[in-house]
Amino acid sequence: MNGGKWVDPAPFEGVRPRVPWWMLLPGRVKWLAGVLALVWLAVVVVVRLVLVVVRYPVATLVPALAAWCWLRFGLSPLVLAVLSLVCALTVWYGLARESFLRHCWYRLLTDWRRATVYVPRWRTVVRLAELSKDSRGREHRPVLRRVRSEGWRDRVRVRMIPAQSPEAWELRREGLAHSFGARSCRVRVLRPRVVELDFVHRDPLLRPLPVPPLSESAEVDLRRVTVGRTESGKPWRLRLLGSQVLVVGVPGAGKGSVLWSLVWQLAPAVRAGMVRLVGIDPKGGMELGQCPDAFDRVVYDNGPDAVDLLEEMAAEVKERASRYRGVRRLWARSTGEPFTVLVVDELADLIAYQQDKQIRERAARAIQTITSQGRAPGYAVVGLVQDPRKEVISFRHLFTTRVALRLDEPQQVDMVLGDSVRQRGAAAHEISENTPGVAWVKTDGQREPDRARAFHVTDADLVELGVFLAPATVHDLPTRPDGAGEAAA
Repeated sequence: MNGGKWVDPAPFEGVRPRVPWWMLLPGRVKWLAGVLALVWLAVVVVVRLVLVVVRYPVATLVPALAAWCWLRFGLSPLVLAVLSLVCALTVWYGLARESFLRHCWYRLLTDWRRATVYVPRWRTVVRLAELSKDSRGREHRPVLRRVRSEGWRDRVRVRMIPAQSPEAWELRREGLAHSFGARSCRVRVLRPRVVELDFVHRDPLLRPLPVPPLSESAEVDLRRVTVGRTESGKPWRLRLLGSQVLVVGVPGAGKGSVLWSLVWQLAPAVRAGMVRLVGIDPKGGMELGQCPDAFDRVVYDNGPDAVDLLEEMAAEVKERASRYRGVRRLWARSTGEPFTVLVVDELADLIAYQQDKQIRERAARAIQTITSQGRAPGYAVVGLVQDPRKEVISFRHLFTTRVALRLDEPQQVDMVLGDSVRQRGAAAHEISENTPGVAWVKTDGQREPDRARAFHVTDADLVELGVFLAPATVHDLPTRPDGAGEAAA
C-alpha cells in the first residue's frame, strides 16, 4: 500500500498480443482468399515456366522430348533417334553451312551463353558498374531482355531503369566487355529505354575480300554502290548520289582499297558514259596512274593545272544548277548528262601543304563550292586524306559520308566520325595493321556507325579493269540534249 493505493510489486512488461487482420475475417472469406492465392501462385509458376521455355527453347524442349520418348518407347528407339538426328545435322552442315549455323548452332550457343554467362553474372555486374539505383529501400535494376549469339558477337538487349541514358552504358562499355569475357562492347539504341549491347568475341573481317566479277550491265545504283562487306555479312554500300565522301586513314590503312573498289563498281557505268570520273593525284600518278583509262580527265600534281581543273568543275556545277532551276531538284539519268565523280587523292596536298598561298586558297574555295553545291546537279567528291585536323581540312562537315580507316590517335576518331562516336565503340585507332581496308563508316542522320571492309583490289585486278575500260572511247549518252556535252565536258 502506498498512501492508501495498492501498487503491483511485479508489473507485467510483456508485449501486448496482436491478432493478424486476416484472422478476423469470416471463414468463407478465408477460403476464398486461399483459393485465389493458390490460383495466383499457379499462374506465376506457369508464366515462369513459359518464359524459361521461350528463353531456352533448345535446352528445355529437346531434353523434355527425349525423356518422353524414353518413357514412351524405351531406350533403344531413343538411341536410334539420337543417331539419326546426328546424321541429319551432319548432312545439313555439309550441304548448307550458313543455314545450319543460323538455325541450329547459333540457337544452341545462345541458350548456353545466356544460361552460363549473362544470367549468373548480370546482377553483380550491373551493381558493381553502378548501373542500378536504390530508391526508398527498393533496388531498380536494368532488365536483361534477350540474348542472341551470332558466333562472333552476342547481342544483349537491355531495358534501362527510369532516368537512365545510353551515355551511362557507353561510359562503362569497356568494363562490361571484360566482365562478360568479350574483346569489346558496343552500345546501340533501339528505342526509348531499350539499348542493345554488342559483345564482340572475334573479328569477322580478318580475311581480305576479293572483288566481284565486272558486270556487263551499266545499271549502277548510285545511291547504293557496293564497295565491300560489313561485319554483319551485309554488303557495304556507299551513297554517291546526293552525298560527298571523305576517306581518312594513315599510310597503309587501305584508302586505295576503298577508292578502287568504288571505281571497280562504277566501271560499267563509266564505259557506258553514264558516269564520268575526274581525278587529281598530287603524288605524280602513283595511285590514279595505275588505271588512267578509268578517268575522263586526270591531273598528276597539286599545282596550277589541278586548281584550273577544280575551278572548271566548280563552274560546271553552277552552270548545270542554273539549267536545273525550276525543272528538277536532283540529278537523274533522264537528264542525259553523266553523273560526275571527282576523286582527289591526298587532299591535304592541295588545300594545306601547297606552298603557294594563292593556289592553296583557290583550290580550297573550288572544292568547297563543289562539295556544298554539287549534290543536286549530280557531282560527288571522293576525298582521301591522312590528317583529319581542322588545320588541314576545315570543311569536314561538307562531307556527308565519312570513312575512318586505321588512325593514329583516339581523338582523330571523333574528328572524322563526329563527337562521342568513339564512346559507342567506333575504335578506328585500334584497327590492326594486318587488316587494310577495314573502316568505320558514319553517314549524316545515322546515329550508329558501321564497321566494314573494302574489297581487296590487286594489281592484276587493275590490269583487268584497264582492259575492261579500254574499248570505251565515247563518254557521252546518246540521249544527251544538244549542247549539253560541251557544257558538261
